[in-house]
Amino acid sequence: MAGLGDLVCCGIIEKDTNGDVLWTWSYPSVTEAHRELFMKKCCLAWKAEDFILFLYSQVERNWYYIFTHKLPENNNLPKVEAFSLVIESKDFNPEKYEALCRTAAAQYCRAGSPTTVLEVYLGVVTKGKWSGDANGKFSVQDFQQKHAFANTNVLGIISIFGLETILIYTAMLLKKKIAVYYPEQSLGELLTFTRSLPAFVWHRQNWQVVYPFVELNKDEIGDLQNTSHYVAGFTDASIESRTELYDVYVNGTTGQISIANHAKEAMAMGKLHKDIALAMVKLTENPANTSQIAIKEISTKTKELLTNLKSLASDDGTIALETLKERKMPPATENFLYSLAACEGLVAM
Repeated sequence: MAGLGDLVCCGIIEKDTNGDVLWTWSYPSVTEAHRELFMKKCCLAWKAEDFILFLYSQVERNWYYIFTHKLPENNNLPKVEAFSLVIESKDFNPEKYEALCRTAAAQYCRAGSPTTVLEVYLGVVTKGKWSGDANGKFSVQDFQQKHAFANTNVLGIISIFGLETILIYTAMLLKKKIAVYYPEQSLGELLTFTRSLPAFVWHRQNWQVVYPFVELNKDEIGDLQNTSHYVAGFTDASIESRTELYDVYVNGTTGQISIANHAKEAMAMGKLHKDIALAMVKLTENPANTSQIAIKEISTKTKELLTNLKSLASDDGTIALETLKERKMPPATENFLYSLAACEGLVAM
């Protein structure tokens, strides 16, 4: 079995019985900047009501996964109240890395030594699996990338936003900047929501645009602004006033979507959008439907849209604005299709 070459590093953060939170171990190494980020992101210093077992996000094009475990009174780490195990990797697969974190954390609890965490890490890096004892086993083969992509709440999102879901769909198609807000106590919902949005444009298979948990500080915003488009999750309500950071703002708690003034022309809706919106809402009317079925149906609609768009291309495979103007389309439709063509690489640069 091939090893898991996507792993970058791992580390342990501990909260001792005095309440101090310390970085105690890493392999092979973690930069100082990333240590500071992970210590801030792990929930060891958070309020008890905001505690979250597992979270993940991106930093500098790598994914990080943080699993936090509270220790019982009688354990092999008597000076530790709780600890967070951090894994940094190149790929998006929350279920895979939560399972790996749980396996490594179980070994750490059993032995009270980071050496056991290293054994799990190296076993997975070199062989793609680890199976040591009754505390758990792990195999890369149990976690397919396509399953991570499909593990979404697309149908739930359509149920919440109804016809306005078309704004999310259009923003994803046109590679816009989307900011999603949930309060701190709903961080789990924020992670699920943000990871779901790339499934609306399934044909791209691109989850690197997702930054599930971003805070409004210089470093994280700077990292975000290094990308041309994204889906970014926030737990700070003041993000709504930071219109320079988004084209589309989604409030997951109120079920409201707003468009920044600078993006309103690009996001103008027409009959084409209405037809797709109605088709999406219809998916919620059948109780037998699942998010996987919704993804498939939306993908089919998108393929039809792209096929029709490509039929307008010239011999060199590109689409000119003049070609669309000759069709006498409504301005909103013309603008949308040309922008979509550009996003799909169908416009000559």
